[in-house]
Amino acid sequence: MRLRRSAVALTAVLGLALVSACGSGDDKSSGSDLQKVNYLTSFGQFGREAYAYVALEKGYFKDAGFDVTITKGNGTVEVMKQVAGGQADYGIGDFTAIAITLGKQKLPVTTVGMIQQRSMAAIVSLQGYGITKPEDLMDKSVGDQPGSTNQVMFPVYAKAVGIDEKKVTFIPSPPQNLPAVLSTKKVDAIGQFVVGVPLVEKADGQGRKAVVLPYGEKLPQLYGNAILTRSDVAKDHPDQVKKFTTALLKGLQDTIADPAAAAETLKKYVPTTDVAVATKELELMKPYVQPTSGDTIGAVDEERVQKVLDTLAEADTLTPGTLKPADVVTVGLAPKS
Repeated sequence: MRLRRSAVALTAVLGLALVSACGSGDDKSSGSDLQKVNYLTSFGQFGREAYAYVALEKGYFKDAGFDVTITKGNGTVEVMKQVAGGQADYGIGDFTAIAITLGKQKLPVTTVGMIQQRSMAAIVSLQGYGITKPEDLMDKSVGDQPGSTNQVMFPVYAKAVGIDEKKVTFIPSPPQNLPAVLSTKKVDAIGQFVVGVPLVEKADGQGRKAVVLPYGEKLPQLYGNAILTRSDVAKDHPDQVKKFTTALLKGLQDTIADPAAAAETLKKYVPTTDVAVATKELELMKPYVQPTSGDTIGAVDEERVQKVLDTLAEADTLTPGTLKPADVVTVGLAPKS
């Protein structure tokens, strides 16, 4: 009997080893056959990140065979480094910032699906701060987390609107402090996603409206956030990646279908969540998630990826020919229309 139990245990361990792709190979499933996965949000635990918690709460990850731990990320570049180094298995980062970073350093990461079909990056100020158009950013200060999407992408935006990026000063500020440093005028503006407007206006507390300069208005071809994983995981374990991506995107679909419920779910896992603010964020995010060409949520178009790379080359943020679409996205693992 003891020999039989040992054989069964050995078979189970070998089976888990065959399907494991994430981490260093030491991950174990703590009493079940679920594979442990570490997931990073793109930037903090704001309302815009609720879809991962929805997928967790509704059991989509579990049904796909995963035991997922969600940790807050600190901007695209940091998320990329943690995924590349094995500290996280999947993460979220802005697609344009990912491409710019990969053009400078060959991190072993790839994208496998899109969260937003359009960029949500923006510079946000408040009424009365003297900023109403891109040209007003000259000689102004912008608070942002180093390595954040907005900061990494700013040279591309500056080129598109015809201003000198070197005449705009970025001040290092943690994500959670950005609304406060803006409301107290320690900076003239902050890097922020367009969905962050409700949070900015609430933090101001003086009834001033946010002034938003969206990157996407001048650069409509840019994608928003994308799903990241390590290149070897995508290559060697494509079925696993598809299962994880499908589960995450189911959470995304449910989130944009019922933003208020998603905000309540987020509060369950992140008690400091302001449900009203989170709900507004998700309502603002919905049109950025919905594809415009009949594709399914999460889809990627290879020709459009090439246009993004061409745009970055034209803006002098990427050396022409440095990257091909396959260097930044594994199109075959993304959802199909």
